[in-house]
Amino acid sequence: MKNNMENSYLSDSQLRQEINKNRETTKVVVLKPIGYPMESNYIETPEIEVTNKELFEIYARDQWSGYKIHKSQYIFDQKLIPDFAFQVVDVRPDNSYIGANTSILVLPSENSEPTPTRNRDIKIDDIIGQEKAKNKTKIITKYVEDPEKFDKWAPKNILFYGRPGTGKTMLAQALANELKIPIMMIKATTLIGDHVGDGAKQIHELYAEAREKKPCVIFIDELDAIALERKYQSLRGDVTEIVNALLTEMDGIADNTGVITICATNTPQILDNAIRSRFEEEINFELPNNDERRDILKKYMDTLPLECSFDIDQLVIKTKGLSGRDLREKILKTALHHAITCDNDVITQSDIDYALNENKKEYETSDEMFG
Repeated sequence: MKNNMENSYLSDSQLRQEINKNRETTKVVVLKPIGYPMESNYIETPEIEVTNKELFEIYARDQWSGYKIHKSQYIFDQKLIPDFAFQVVDVRPDNSYIGANTSILVLPSENSEPTPTRNRDIKIDDIIGQEKAKNKTKIITKYVEDPEKFDKWAPKNILFYGRPGTGKTMLAQALANELKIPIMMIKATTLIGDHVGDGAKQIHELYAEAREKKPCVIFIDELDAIALERKYQSLRGDVTEIVNALLTEMDGIADNTGVITICATNTPQILDNAIRSRFEEEINFELPNNDERRDILKKYMDTLPLECSFDIDQLVIKTKGLSGRDLREKILKTALHHAITCDNDVITQSDIDYALNENKKEYETSDEMFG
């Protein structure tokens, strides 16, 4: 009991060090920036160039410490550039655990053409769960249907926040589709240019184009990439001019009637107050409950190229805490690929168990350790 109480006061880093004592630590890992999933409907994928190796290693080790990695696998950023993928090009030794002394190298990103915005056919009713968020978007619907009636009471700036993969981007796209109005989607990371003024210029051009197309929705994802609280700004560098440009547009210095700004973040608590105070409405996106996970799984299972033969009820229980995207990308897709690799025509429980094992974090949580 005494040890349990003492261990409960360990910090996260101390806890990870305790767990990793008897595990082989990765000496060096080489990562290659891959970008976002192909189905991403953003204007472009940012190019990643690490100019401060020491700072990146601190950031990377803090995020991935305790992860077991092997060559060719993918790991995902969930902080400054959520869901951005890196591929493990090399790791020594293979199948080892990232630790406090792991050297993490990032290869230069390959030049790629901007990805055009995709016009998905998704509707609000297609989104499972998030009933509170969907209900609150009715305000936007009413405004677009009769903007003159709202006048100064119009919704202008709205913040979507919640865990990655909970449907923030999906709802913004569905809303624009249902209203039959344009949606201009961009990731805040793409606003950070090589020269001072690049990002501010992009912001002003974005809003100028939106005013020409109004009614129009501007969706800015990963807002925290440019709007971090001041004490975190060293991770991003000076983005003051970008923030000032965004504040100017959100304040409506120009006539933005008919232009709705929706921003999204996974971590609203680290946003600068100057930005966060501009949002009249903050909408929380929650992880799916048991019934919602079952519906999400069934929806995706219907589109799988192989038949399924596993206990979905058990899978619902074992995937507590996963988002809708996690269920698709980390569980069902991994199980599908495992079945194909094993030359199976059916996705079985063993394939699901493999996916669950791959998905779980490679170090125990404090609850598992101290029970």
